[in-house]
Amino acid sequence: MSDELKPWRVLGSRELLDASPFLKVRAETVELPDGRRVDSFYQVEQADFAVIFVEDEEGRAVMLRCYKHGARRVSLTFPAGALAPGEDPLEGARRELLEETGYASDDWTALGSFVMQGNHRGCQCHMFHARQARQVAEPDSGDMEEMRIELHSRSELLAAVARGEYAFLPVIAMLGAVLLPELREGLAALGRR
Repeated sequence: MSDELKPWRVLGSRELLDASPFLKVRAETVELPDGRRVDSFYQVEQADFAVIFVEDEEGRAVMLRCYKHGARRVSLTFPAGALAPGEDPLEGARRELLEETGYASDDWTALGSFVMQGNHRGCQCHMFHARQARQVAEPDSGDMEEMRIELHSRSELLAAVARGEYAFLPVIAMLGAVLLPELREGLAALGRR
């Protein structure tokens, strides 16, 4: 099809900052489909991460309340964490869930992987839904973060939206992904690919 959109061509790349494993910044030289050239199209590389909507055996969501420095406030969030280089996203999600909450689950559904920044990439967010989770250990994240585990019903999760208790877009996306049945089924089909 002649009117099909085409990707940009990367002609070159130069590293501007390497603060591995947390952050890398590059400037790419790109050529647009119409022939225009952009010499400094910035790309940000961060570790991919997993975020998990976890439900215990009673159907309550396992949530974390913690201070997040990027938002500069305490926020309600789902268990989540960075993946190690080359780590399988599901295995990373299982590890993060156990580390942050002490919970484990044998019932996992992948809900897809999505780039966090449309033009600069940043990282990929791998979304999962874990059911029938049970606490098998004490939390031991080893992070600098102080976290409190809370169990919430679905109606409590929605009420927290109106109170402004969520600071991060992936949390809102995850709420929609699981609480809207048609969206969840579509994402689950995507996750099986």
